[in-house]
Amino acid sequence: MATTPGSSISTGPAGDRDGRDDLDARDDLDARGDLDDRADRAGLDDRAGLDDRAGLDGYAEIGVIGGSGFYSFLDDVREVSVTTPYGDPSDSLFLGEVAGRRVAFLPRHGRRHHIPPHLINYRANLWALRSVGVRQVLGPCAVGGLRPEYGPGTLLVPDQLIDRTKNRAQTYFDGEARPDGAVPRVVHISFADPYCPDGRQAAVKAARGRDWQAVDGGTLVVVEGPRFSTRAESRWHAANGWSVVGMTGHPEAVLARELGLCYTSLTLVTDLDAGTETGEGVSHTEVLRVFGENIGRLRDVLFDAIGALPATADRDCLCTHAHDGWNLGIELP
Repeated sequence: MATTPGSSISTGPAGDRDGRDDLDARDDLDARGDLDDRADRAGLDDRAGLDDRAGLDGYAEIGVIGGSGFYSFLDDVREVSVTTPYGDPSDSLFLGEVAGRRVAFLPRHGRRHHIPPHLINYRANLWALRSVGVRQVLGPCAVGGLRPEYGPGTLLVPDQLIDRTKNRAQTYFDGEARPDGAVPRVVHISFADPYCPDGRQAAVKAARGRDWQAVDGGTLVVVEGPRFSTRAESRWHAANGWSVVGMTGHPEAVLARELGLCYTSLTLVTDLDAGTETGEGVSHTEVLRVFGENIGRLRDVLFDAIGALPATADRDCLCTHAHDGWNLGIELP
């Protein structure tokens, strides 16, 4: 198939999908200038290009960043290998169909869960998804609750984000030449509202349709990991009024916005964080147990939300206007 700008794509039948990539300690629900013609080509209204790819095995319109627990039950899954100007993504993309929509699943930590949260190549992951046609992304992740009422089994769809990471590349527009010679301009994307309002609405409605009373709104604070928080850190997070804490929600959300992708986070509380509960603190074993008890219904909610997302050509949310008024300096896939 034809390659997209700055990317290389190859497809084949899905290989062995090891269920171990579903296990993680809270950081992935596999466990816890003016516009010029270049900017137009790299912009968000690229429906013609999407239509050209719609009949290809390597095409998808919706992305899900999560492990094999979300796609292993699908029929006719295709494995797609993608390389990007930012290196390789965490793993191949696994393409299938859900609710009549073409979906690309990407194991955030790799299929064997070998990449810790602070070493994930987030830029490559989001670029790879866009390269196969994805324009809307759902990012389920496991988190710790920062309030007593947000106990294990709570599903919270955040509307705000706090970044407490330290060493992660979190922009495509740093003015530095890429290995392929392209030089992005310095671009300042609006990020006041980090999540797609349409995606959030679809996720909350899907959960409630499954008799899961999802919390509509709240603040996800993202820490560097891979360790859990100290009690003092956890109490400080709670004192600031934040809702849940995780390890992978940033820079996924901002990179998605920089690419003009709609991004929605679905956070599953697997435990009360260290400053909220008493005893020995967060247990990895407990995180995995709670996740395992909820993966089935989370998958149901995720699939229902996929079916309820707007058609790609009908998107007109704030995410689609992220590049308005900017010359990006690079062509997006």
